[in-house]
Amino acid sequence: MEKQAIVDMLNKDIADEHAAIIRYLVHGYLEGEDTPLGSSLISISREEMWHMHWLGMIIAGLGGEPNLKPAPYPHDPTNRATMLKSYVEYEEKLIPHYNGEADKADDPHIKRVLRREAWESAIHARKFQRKLDKLSPEEAAGLPGAESELPKELLDKLQEEVTSKYTEMLQHVRTSWVFQKDGIIGWSIMDQAMEKMKQLAHFAEPIAEDGLPPKFKPGQIDKSRVIGMALKKALEDVQDARERHVKLSEDTEVKKHSGLVINLDLTIQQEEYQESEIQEWGKDK
Repeated sequence: MEKQAIVDMLNKDIADEHAAIIRYLVHGYLEGEDTPLGSSLISISREEMWHMHWLGMIIAGLGGEPNLKPAPYPHDPTNRATMLKSYVEYEEKLIPHYNGEADKADDPHIKRVLRREAWESAIHARKFQRKLDKLSPEEAAGLPGAESELPKELLDKLQEEVTSKYTEMLQHVRTSWVFQKDGIIGWSIMDQAMEKMKQLAHFAEPIAEDGLPPKFKPGQIDKSRVIGMALKKALEDVQDARERHVKLSEDTEVKKHSGLVINLDLTIQQEEYQESEIQEWGKDK
């Protein structure tokens, strides 16, 4: 296959994997990370993150621009049973899809990755079917989530932070893929991206616990191909985020929720650390 044809093919795949990450995360958050179904969904979403990562590394390694816009995830939200059936169908369709792409690929590494995407999709389908089979009639007919209790103003602020942190995380992921040949900096940025994913959960989980699905809509992604400019963008993002979070931690309504306060304190300290690291990386860039 021609290089551009491979990039185009894998960019469609990365959008599908991205969609799966969001769907399973949102459902997992709504169920609750401390529940068997919720923890399982979140665990599978993390495996989908690896799928997305492998594809992004290949695309960027070929000189392509990774697609960071998630595809639609077709599912039936009527109840838990219909959602899980949708997940089984989604994953089962990926098996022949990835195997077919592997047959077209010439590069041994790309071929292996696509084969792995296929058999791990098969494992995911089996896991979802097992979860479906174990549901009680009441669980199957019900939906995750609870009745909303948090004030709308706070929920809106938390959603704004989900959007901002999600975009910041994607920006870091893109930077780590595009600059993977720049040695340790690329991997260090990926480390920060994973930390930002946990910070994102600090804002998404309270929304889900209040019975509402957090919205994962990425903002504008900078597509610089100059490492110095990319690091400058990363530094500005983390500085802006810390400033917002310090202000949010002083909010009267936020102070009523001790768990959110603790997570904000952790996030602010992590962002101070991240700022120092990025400043160090950018000295010679």
